Amino acid sequence: MSAFKEIFKAAKRIVILSGAGISAESGIPTFRGSGGFWRTYRSQDLASYGAFRRDPSLVWEFYHYRRELVFTKKPNAAHQAVASLEAQCNRQVTVITQNVDGLHQSAGSKNVIELHGSLFKTRCLSCGEIKENKDSPICPALEGRGAPEADAPSRDCIPEALLPRCKKCSGLLRPHIVWFGENLETSVLAQAGEALDECDLCLVIGTSSVVYPAAMFAPQVAERGVPVAEFNMEPTPATHQFMFHFEGPCGTTVPEALKLD
Repeated sequence: MSAFKEIFKAAKRIVILSGAGISAESGIPTFRGSGGFWRTYRSQDLASYGAFRRDPSLVWEFYHYRRELVFTKKPNAAHQAVASLEAQCNRQVTVITQNVDGLHQSAGSKNVIELHGSLFKTRCLSCGEIKENKDSPICPALEGRGAPEADAPSRDCIPEALLPRCKKCSGLLRPHIVWFGENLETSVLAQAGEALDECDLCLVIGTSSVVYPAAMFAPQVAERGVPVAEFNMEPTPATHQFMFHFEGPCGTTVPEALKLD
């Protein structure tokens, strides 16, 4: 930790790569792995354009549940430490997150690149408008829907006309999330690439570094000789490529590492 802090104190352009692990301590489910089920569905089975076209009511119930869940959660000490770091005027701090929960912004981070979109943005299938939306519920028909239990009582599908609609053209809205089978937005990737190319320190917080293209980011930075520090509950496939690895809950290790003595 003392060796890391010497490098940290001198760093002027810091990039933070965050994943599900930083939000797990806030009570946000990862929706990956053996426990990542909603009702009887794996999230992968619902997070696709094909699933949305087949049953937009079911997919919107899933995302409505996730939105309402996040409304009840708060940023933890790791989110807050990252936001405090950005507030220091002598540093450039960029957060590149795989999360869609908005907790970095809730903690006060402003320079956040959301690789996979946001639960609190929608995209119109007709006119393409992307808009922030924090309505609760997002539409009246979804109120009280989305119970996650496998034995949740079945209800009729919500008619498409009653699902979230665009206020501009009345087209059907979808969550502004990068689904399985879809590419990350070119402009978002370009922003992330620019920040990574310019950084003199990279922090990897709560991500297993196995989902591409984000899995390439930190190893490529390390290859340039830039220090990379990983904060995770356990080693990851990329740990051996990094200069530092701090094992334990992000809410404990990150604030300690980012504390200016």
